[in-house]
Amino acid sequence: MRERLAHVSFRGTIRERSVEPYARLLHALRGRRRIRGVLLDISSGGGESIASMDFYLAVKRLNEVKPVFAAVGSMAASGAYMAALGARRIFAYPESLVGSIGVIFPHFAARDLLRRLGISVELLHVGEHKDAYQGYRPLTEVERGKLMAVAQEGYDEFVGLVARERKRPVEEIRALATGEFWTGRTALKLGLVDVLGDREDALAALSQATGVPVTKAVRIGPPRSLMDRVMGGGGYGFSGLSGRLHDAIEDAALDLGGFGLLR
Repeated sequence: MRERLAHVSFRGTIRERSVEPYARLLHALRGRRRIRGVLLDISSGGGESIASMDFYLAVKRLNEVKPVFAAVGSMAASGAYMAALGARRIFAYPESLVGSIGVIFPHFAARDLLRRLGISVELLHVGEHKDAYQGYRPLTEVERGKLMAVAQEGYDEFVGLVARERKRPVEEIRALATGEFWTGRTALKLGLVDVLGDREDALAALSQATGVPVTKAVRIGPPRSLMDRVMGGGGYGFSGLSGRLHDAIEDAALDLGGFGLLR
């Protein structure tokens, strides 16, 4: 049996539609006997709360079967840091941005702008607060309090997860959970990452842990989306302006103005 190491890279915003293929991939790797260990090469500023938890759980469950080491690129903030917590060890560059432990619940009210544009909106609804989160009017104090309660629950869950995975007291992590991020060097001192190093260092450590040579590492990724296949040409991805155009088109086509907690 020719044993291998898997190198899985994730970039971009954490959304259900972006994480789902990776969750399926990580689940499949649990049953791949030839794959003895996995490097999660991650660089992201976070994203949706549920998608972040799904990502974390997929990494965690794989790590229970075979070692997963996480290598942070330029950033592992918020939900991306949550995902990395499922790994056995976290590597980061000294200059990586790590942390941003917190939650945010964005709410936009466009009523005044629409009025200035001469646009009238009428929302017919049944249920006292059903029109509260449609992005039209400001929230009432009651509604704002309800959202803050939901955000607080998400925050407490995040803090507890970090404390559990980093084996630290909850109150110690809560003191760090201000929503700010740190460099990898500071994150190491704070106990949020394990090692300063790049993805090659992480791969070498994974090789040592599994006994599989680094030369046996293979890059594995989920199937490309339909949008990538249609617009991606030769399959080398996008960069610069074309990459931003691709993201904008995909977001406009697939995002329906969802409402939810963000990490």
